Amino acid sequence: MRTLDQSTDILVKDVMTANVVCVRKYDAISQVIQTLSELNIGGLPVVDNENRVVGIISEADILSAMGIEKEPTFRNILKHMFGEKLPERKLGDIVGDIMTSPAVTVRADADLSVAAQAMHEKRIRRLPVVDAENRLVGIVSRRDIIRAISRKQIDLWKRH
Repeated sequence: MRTLDQSTDILVKDVMTANVVCVRKYDAISQVIQTLSELNIGGLPVVDNENRVVGIISEADILSAMGIEKEPTFRNILKHMFGEKLPERKLGDIVGDIMTSPAVTVRADADLSVAAQAMHEKRIRRLPVVDAENRLVGIVSRRDIIRAISRKQIDLWKRH
């Protein structure tokens, strides 16, 4: 069985969505909520004036800001026992107040397994795809990865 640390021979740029809706850190959270709802997506990259990724805002960030969050997990309690702070409720009216920063990103020329591994390790659903200057060029989701692996598997079956 192939593991995530092995190459898939598929590059991130081959499966990413290139036309990415993004927001800026001074945009209103109310606008983000409307955009997420209208587009039926779970998060958006946050970029600066040069289109460099500075964070990501997700449904989880918004729910946390609204105070709708699960009780501290066992893992969080253990971390707290060893000196780490429990997650705090984020407050604010603009994206920069509640976004997750820095965003975990991936390069367009990376093997898809790199994106899959990062998503698995960080327990995230999407990664902004960036160029060498950290400018947003796309986004890749877990669904994109599953589709790409599925297509590759079907191609392999057809050959045998």
